[in-house]
Amino acid sequence: MTDHVSDHPYPFDAILLSSFGGPEGQDDVIPFLRNVTAGRGVPDERLEEVAHHYRHFGGVSPINAQNRALKAALEGELSKRGIALPVYWGNRNWAPYFKDAVAEAAANGHTRLLGLVTSAYTSYSGVGQYREDFEKALADNGLTETASVDRIREYFDHPGFVTPLIEGTQAAVKRLTDAGHAAPRIEILFSTHSIPTAAAKASGPEFGEHGAYEAQHLAVAEVISKAVNEAAGAEVPWKLVYQSRSGDPRVPWLEPDINDVIADLHDEGTASAVVVVPFGFVSDHMEVLWDLDNEAKESAAEAGLAFERVPTSGVHPAFVAGLVDLIVERLENTPVEQRPHLTALGPWPDHETVGAYIARETAEAAAR
Repeated sequence: MTDHVSDHPYPFDAILLSSFGGPEGQDDVIPFLRNVTAGRGVPDERLEEVAHHYRHFGGVSPINAQNRALKAALEGELSKRGIALPVYWGNRNWAPYFKDAVAEAAANGHTRLLGLVTSAYTSYSGVGQYREDFEKALADNGLTETASVDRIREYFDHPGFVTPLIEGTQAAVKRLTDAGHAAPRIEILFSTHSIPTAAAKASGPEFGEHGAYEAQHLAVAEVISKAVNEAAGAEVPWKLVYQSRSGDPRVPWLEPDINDVIADLHDEGTASAVVVVPFGFVSDHMEVLWDLDNEAKESAAEAGLAFERVPTSGVHPAFVAGLVDLIVERLENTPVEQRPHLTALGPWPDHETVGAYIARETAEAAAR
């Protein structure tokens, strides 16, 4: 990758931590949900049905605090390695918005941004929509011709993301076996966000009926399961499950739902405990704290099953170090064969640049 500023040691001059965003008070909840559902014609009455999840926590989503913690951890790791790149933070659905983050960066002379997206897997909401967000942020600031945003690759099978999940799942299984639950009667439920089946297929139809989205999750579950079995000295069964479905009930979404699976385990009598691994998420935000720690836990109690929920990667040192490793990949243009990955699907490829940088590179290449 060409460096277009001769006195700068990197092909990028700042990091853009990119996330979903969340409300920070009761008055923010409905406006935030309007942002999330913009263009879908969802009435406020329906939004209020979802709002009680946030209102349960005082109208404050934990995601923004978690992103502040992640930003600070990234800044610390970058500094420790002597990488002099500032970290800006922007959200899709609530302040600080991408438009404002990009404007702040440009005002500080930083126009070659490397996006670090808090989504590990391939889907429209995790990839295509962020690209649209970046394009809009540049356009809204009049920077389409003078600034650019790249992004690190999807990191679903990067050791930095997976290692904390392995450790957490092994620890949860051990707690249950120490409490008297036999390993074959402990069911590991690998949980991720359900999406429309059409969107799943569009994520990469060459990977099967439900696209790259499902294939990536299955591959990571296999890696974690193998490590858990080795630590437990026995085979612990597992299933891929989905959660947090929303939208028109007439539209097919990925299944099975985690709560249905827990009920089935009760009916089948095959399990005495469940370990829920929210490996579709990078932090313990609302869809983890409410949908799992409240609803799924309650389903387990009703089914008479012991319940353990594994922490997300969050700001685990291995995850933070892994994210900086991914940044370094792009700074150094690391060859594909040297990029770490734990499944046969990886390493996932880089993305095309949004904005002026790639246009400039293409023009220069054509002139040579």
